[in-house]
Formats: sequence, C-alpha cells, structure tokens
Amino acid sequence: MMKRNVLVLASSLFFANAAFSQAKLVEKVTRKGTELVIPYEKYVLPNGLTVLVHEDHSDPVVHVDVTYHVGSAREEIGKSGFAHFFEHMMFQGSDHVADEQHFKLVSGSGGTLNGTTNQDRTNYFETVPSNQLEKMLWLEADRMGFLLDAVTQKKFEIQRSTVKNERGQSYDNRPYGLANETIARNLYPYGHPYSWMTIGYLEDLNRSDVNDLKNFFLRWYGPNNATISVGGDVKPAEVLKLVEKYFGSIPRGPEVKPASFPAVTLTSDRHVTQIDNYARLPRLYVTFPTVPNYHKDMEALDCLAEILGQGKNSVLYQTIVKKQLGLQAAAFHSNSELAGEFEFDLVPMQGKSLAEMEKLFRAALDSFEARGVTDEDVAKYKGATEARMINGMQSVSGKVSLLAAYQTFTGNPNKIGEEIAALNAVTKEDVLRVYRQYIKGKGAVILSLVPKGQEQLVVAEPNYKIDSSNYKAPDYGYAGLKYNKAKDNFNRAKIPGSGPNPVVKVPSFWKKDLAGGLRAIGTENNETPTVVVSLFIPGGHLLQANDLSKVGLASMFAAMMNEDTKNYTAEQISQELARLGATIGVSSGVNGVTITVQSLKKNIDPVLALMQERLYNPKFTEQAFNRIKKARLQSFSLQKSQPTAIAENVFAKVNYGPNHILGLPQGGTEETVKNIELKDVEAYYNNFITSQGARLVVVGDMKQEEALAKLSFLSKLPNKKVDLPKVNPAPAVDKTKVYLVDVPKGAQTEFRVGYATGLKWDAAGDYYRSVLANYSLGGNFNSRLNLNLREDKGWTYGASSSFQGNQLSGEFRFGSGIRADATDSALVEVMKDINNYVANGPTDEELSFMKSAIGQFDALRYETPAQKAQFISRVLEYNLPANYTEQQNKILKAITKGELASVTRKYIQPQKLNILLVGDKANMIDKVKKLGYEVVELDADGKKVGEKKEF
Repeated sequence: MMKRNVLVLASSLFFANAAFSQAKLVEKVTRKGTELVIPYEKYVLPNGLTVLVHEDHSDPVVHVDVTYHVGSAREEIGKSGFAHFFEHMMFQGSDHVADEQHFKLVSGSGGTLNGTTNQDRTNYFETVPSNQLEKMLWLEADRMGFLLDAVTQKKFEIQRSTVKNERGQSYDNRPYGLANETIARNLYPYGHPYSWMTIGYLEDLNRSDVNDLKNFFLRWYGPNNATISVGGDVKPAEVLKLVEKYFGSIPRGPEVKPASFPAVTLTSDRHVTQIDNYARLPRLYVTFPTVPNYHKDMEALDCLAEILGQGKNSVLYQTIVKKQLGLQAAAFHSNSELAGEFEFDLVPMQGKSLAEMEKLFRAALDSFEARGVTDEDVAKYKGATEARMINGMQSVSGKVSLLAAYQTFTGNPNKIGEEIAALNAVTKEDVLRVYRQYIKGKGAVILSLVPKGQEQLVVAEPNYKIDSSNYKAPDYGYAGLKYNKAKDNFNRAKIPGSGPNPVVKVPSFWKKDLAGGLRAIGTENNETPTVVVSLFIPGGHLLQANDLSKVGLASMFAAMMNEDTKNYTAEQISQELARLGATIGVSSGVNGVTITVQSLKKNIDPVLALMQERLYNPKFTEQAFNRIKKARLQSFSLQKSQPTAIAENVFAKVNYGPNHILGLPQGGTEETVKNIELKDVEAYYNNFITSQGARLVVVGDMKQEEALAKLSFLSKLPNKKVDLPKVNPAPAVDKTKVYLVDVPKGAQTEFRVGYATGLKWDAAGDYYRSVLANYSLGGNFNSRLNLNLREDKGWTYGASSSFQGNQLSGEFRFGSGIRADATDSALVEVMKDINNYVANGPTDEELSFMKSAIGQFDALRYETPAQKAQFISRVLEYNLPANYTEQQNKILKAITKGELASVTRKYIQPQKLNILLVGDKANMIDKVKKLGYEVVELDADGKKVGEKKEF
C-alpha cells in the first residue's frame, strides 16, 4: 500500500495580498520516493471555493480546471438538458468579457480550452503557456461571478440551436445513437436523474426559457459548489494570490447537499424494443444495475467486465467472436456518483436474430461459471489498470483533472493511494462474488435494437411499461434566488497582461543510421516511467496502386499481424501484455505499416521480446483470416449506415476518382476484400518487410545506448529493396458541382467541400503557409466559417476547414454536420465565406490574432511522450533540421496579408470545388438546384444513382 506524506494545517491561515479574504491551507501532499502520487496544496476560501495547486516545472505549461459539482442529475422531468445547455452559455461572454471573446483570448494566448458536462459535474478548462495564468483565472472568475447580465435572449436562442445540432450529430443522426437513452429510461425509475441523457430531450430544450437557465446558474454555480485546480509551471503562493484576487469577493451561493437515491433493483428482465432508422444490423444490449463510483465492489466489477468481454482472452470473444458466431460481443462496467451499470453489447452475424444472439450470450455466461476466475485474470487486470493510471498522468491536464475529480466526488484529492490499494486488494474470489451478486440470475434491461423493417429479429416482445404515477418533482430551492455580484477594490474590466513568454525548448534527440537502411531517432524522457517504441516499414495502402482489385490488403495484413505467432496464441500474448501493463499494435497507413509498443520501463525487456516474436514469427492461420475477412465484409454494411463514414469515403472518391488509390478506403471495399486470400497476406510479409526505408522512433525513460542495445534484434530485418508505386495526380476539377448521397430522414446533412490540391506536406514552403492562410478562414473556433455557421446562425455544432498533406498528395477541405432544414442556406454561407476570403484575404486583426495564437502555441507542443514522438518522427520522416520550428517561427513573424492572400488564391479555387452533401434528398435537392449548381446523385458507394459505372 502507498504511504502518503501529508502535512495537515487545518488551523493555519495563509494571508494573501487581498483586502477581502483569507484562505485556509487544508493540506499539502508531497511525493515520497517513487510512490504514485500527485503532489498538491489544498486551500479553502471563506466563500467556500476549494483551490488545488499542483507544481510541475517540467514544461512551460499551465492547466486551469474549474469543476462545478452539478450535472444532469440536478435536473427534473420536463427540464432535462439544462446542465449541458448552461455549459454552452458559459462561453458566451460575461460583464467584462465580450461575446465570442473567451475563445479568442485563450486561443490568441496560444492555448486550448473546452468544457464538458456529465451526470454529476460540469468542468471548464484551459491549457496555456505558463505566462497566461492570470488571464485564465480572470476569465474563469468573470463567468463565475458576472455572467447573468450578459445572457441575452439572442445568445440563448443561438446556443439552444447549437445544442440541438449537437444532439443531432451525436445521437439522432447516427446508428445506435439513441440506445443509451432508451436503456436509461427503462433502467432507472421515472424521475431518477439518470433516467435521461445529459444532452436532454429536444422538447425540454424547446420549452425552456432564459429565466430557467438563469435560475440554474444561481442555484448551482456558487463558489462553494466549485473546485478550481491549477497545475503546471506555477508557484502555489502566486496562484493563491491570484485566485484570492479574482474569486475571493464572489459571494457564496446557496448550500448544496449531496444527492442520494435508492439503489436500483430489477426483479425481472425488462424487454424493450427500439427501431433505428440508420442501423443496418440489429444489436442487443443487456444492462444490469450495479454500484456507485468508489464503492468497495467497483474494482471487482471492472475486473469481471474485462474477463467477460474485453480483449481476445475474454469469454465473449472466445465463445462468440472467435467462433464466428457473432460480429461483436463486449462487456463494460461504468460508475457514476449515484449508480453504476454493467452492460453487454452484442451484434449478431448478418441474417441472425437477436434471440439467437441472446442464447449465445447466456451460454457464454455458463461457460464463464464453468471456467471460473484465474490468478492470471486478476494479474492481467491489475497490470493493465496500473499502466492506464500512470499513462493518464503524462500530461499536466491529466493530473489536474484527476485531482479535481477526486476532490469533487470524495473530498480527498489524494484518493489515488486508496484506489491503488483497492486495486491491489482484488481477488478472484471477489470477482466471482460480484458476478453472483450483480449478474447471475438478476434482472436486466434487454434492449433489442433493430433496423426499420426487421422488427421480427427482436429477442422478445416488450414487457415493461414505465410507471410515472409516483413521481414527485424535487424542490431544488429555485424560489427567491437573487443575483449578487462581487464588489471589488480593483478594476475588473481591465484584461490582465501576459508575463514574459516562457522559454520553449524542443525535445533534444539523438539520430543513428543502422544497418540495412534502418534509421533511428529518439529522445529521453523520464517524467513518467514509460517507454514508447514505433517501427515504420514502408508499404501500406500505396502498394495496391497498380492493382486496385485487392485494395485493403495492407489493412488485412496488419490485422493478421496482431493474431497468433508461431510460439504463442494471440490470447497468450494479450494476457502477458496486460499483465505487464503494455500494448503492442500493428497498423497500416497510406504508405507503410507501423508497429507501436507502449510499456512501463520496468517491463520493457519482456515486452520487446514479444515485439520481436510478433515481427519475426507471425502465424497466418486460415481460421484467423476467415474470421477477420468475414467481419470486415459485414462491417461495410455498418459503414453505409453512418452519414459521416459515407461522407469520408465518397468524398475521397469524388476528389481522386474511382480508379485512384487515394480515392479508395484503406480498409478496402466489399468487392476488393472479397478478392483477398490468405496467400496474399503471406506474400505481403515475404515481399515487403524490409529494413530499407524503415524508421525507428524511441521516446521514454531510456538513453540512446540502452535503447539501441535492447532493439538490436531489428538488425535481422530483411535488407531488400521495395519499390513503392508512384501516385498519379488527382484528376482536375472542371467546375464546382454538388454531389448528393441520400440518407432518408437524416436529421443533419454532412458537408464536405474541397478538392485534391496536390500540395504535399512541408515545413517551410507553400504547405506551411497554406496552414497559416487557412487559420482565419476555418482553422480555429473564432474562424469565419465556425463563427458564421455555429455562433451566428446556430446551424451546426462545429465547422472547420483545413489543408491536409503528406508525402504523396494533399487536399483542401471544409467539413461540418449541418441541420437538415438549413442545408441550402448553409451552402450559400459556406461559399460566400470562401469566396470573400479568397478574394480579399485576412484582415489586419485576423493576421495579428493568427500570429499570436500560433506563435505562442509552441509551449503546448512537446509535453507528453506522444507529442515528443510525433515531433521527432516528423524530423526523421522529412529529413528536417533540428531547428525547423525556428524557421517556421521566422516565417510566421514575417508573413504579410499579401502573402497569405496569394497562397489562398493559389490553392483554394471556389469555381473548381467538389461539394458533397450527405443527407435527406427529399428535403434539399430542389432547394440546392435553385442555387444554380449541377447536382450529381451518388449512392453510398460513390456510384451514380441508376448507373452501374461510377461517376
């Protein structure tokens, strides 16, 4: 068990330089030895605000998190969605922050920001260069204490529309998107706050008004119901001084008592049916009620979920998926503040019913009971969980978020020690006990989700009716609430300045050319005891450029490389990796295959031994090949039910044509995957695994000599020449056209606008300049496209444009999911914004903002091992000098409006754009035609409707 070194000073007072407040230091936690702990200091202000400060000077970065202990669990029947709706309103300005200025101030400071809402809490956070700390605290304090007078009916209506679009994009307009809503409604008693989703119901959003929203703020957004957590390159005394200044005078809000609801019990199975307009395959969900977060049985239930339904060793995978009896079979356990859920998620093979699927599921549980729980099961779970906890603390944002959550829900920010103890205490007897207590023979909500017209596939007819007769609306104390503003002894309207820019150092790295043409690069990073290794071998999707009949082969090859080897089964490797807290994955890309290893440093030797086994001893079995191929063929049906997937696949085909390798998905198509045989996979391995052109990247707690010694087995890679096909240019676009794919009754239209530019990635040429040029058009939240379509019109949850490029090609694209009834109007606005920007370029203000935002963002680029790996990998891939970022900064500082306008006109040609609209044809085709565009109708495969040939 971990020991914690805690200095408790409950009676001591810390006097900050503020005239109105005294903060109480509650405790100080420091690290002792190598224990897993997040050091912090905890204070409480007289107004009840809890302050946590974590000091970490490893990077010039600061993360600020303000968590309010209120989520959708504080709502009631008829008024759902308020907590999430209010999250949106918190970004719409306050007394001293103008509308849309919050995003602009943070982005212009080189930072990132967001907010999230769940059932139990709402949080707002920013990650910025360390010299921007005071500005972030000023922003957060202004919306905590000075929000309501800035809330207008117009802002309310726009954000209500935005939330509706978010619901459409995330729930209503996607297959299986409403499953969890249906489960919750039938699992929890009527009126229980978990019986609806955090997003809320559209009818509730429609009936709410601005006064409802203001009351919600007054009731729950007081400082005594909040925790502010600050971590990174800071000094606690300076943080506390600023928190006292900006938050100390905000009046305490109404008292908030912990919520409490009786445990949910089901006396029998509740059968529910849902008909899904988008789904192509039926899906079975079986959900049991369990325990709240931090309950003594939580860890054992999590372990049970892993044994039953996670990974290749799981019971469901072994008994159903591996035997090709079902397409998908998984189990999950989730816990919230008031309750928990244990869910099974199962998809049958095409043509099979959910009743057959349920029989397989029940048989799998019988198999588990006969099998029991082994010591290896528990060791695997503990190793994987420990690794996840350590990896979650690789960034300051990860550490701060964990502190905030622990404080909000337990009052103990140092909960990690208790969590580790609870993890280590789990036994196989505990796992069997919770299975019998919460799953075996217990009632569950059994949801049969079926495509329209396939209602006969359900498990059973619905047998449960929701009883609303005993509901009594809670009295949350909204009556008589008053808005009391803080009174200050300073000018709060003055935006704090920035301190000196922090010194940003790119990661130092070593490079080494190894035998056979293998090139290596690495950087030492000992902030966490982890190691990441990535081996890139050229090939991938591109190899099929001259034979499109077997597109998808590289992807199939990568999947087979994750299966059995000559000495171990895939299950044995999976079991051992989990026990070691490591992962090894093989994936394919456009121009290569990559083997990625992530490990705790202490276990790197056995993990690299497994990497060597995967690389040199694959065993391509007919059984595994047939299973993967069958699953892939069925997955194409699923993709054709997802508007976003349709949009991505068809847009590539529109841009490059049906006979171009970049116009076809890397996973292949139904036609091409059918042509792939096991011998093709074997041939890929025999012909294309090579050291020539291969690249090795190592990031972590290892020096160069140690890393190269441990990876010396790579010298055995075959030294053979592999000639990659050349990529032909994309076909020219003769004029702007609209391509339309029909998704009947779609709640949104997926927009894709752009074309293949041929502009390849570069560090200091036209590509880099095009990224700078696009920033004001669609490259950030405050860009023209997003402000117009989301913030001003309320038609979308988000809109952006970008230049994308690699070593082969490049493209310009705009993308968004837009409310169906606004399709034609939105298209007018998109083209208007693009045309105006191409014609006139950015304004002086946009140029200045872009330079400030991108110029200061460097502080955030190199914090985590993954970010360091991305940086040095790009150095190796493109043969870049170590100071290439300095060259970019010089270009950024010197670039003019004229240069940006010139590169924009060169690479964005509004008269030659491909416009793809994926949505309800009946609702938009006539309106779009009236705009004067030629409209070409395509199916979900990108083929012309009514014709066998492709466009």
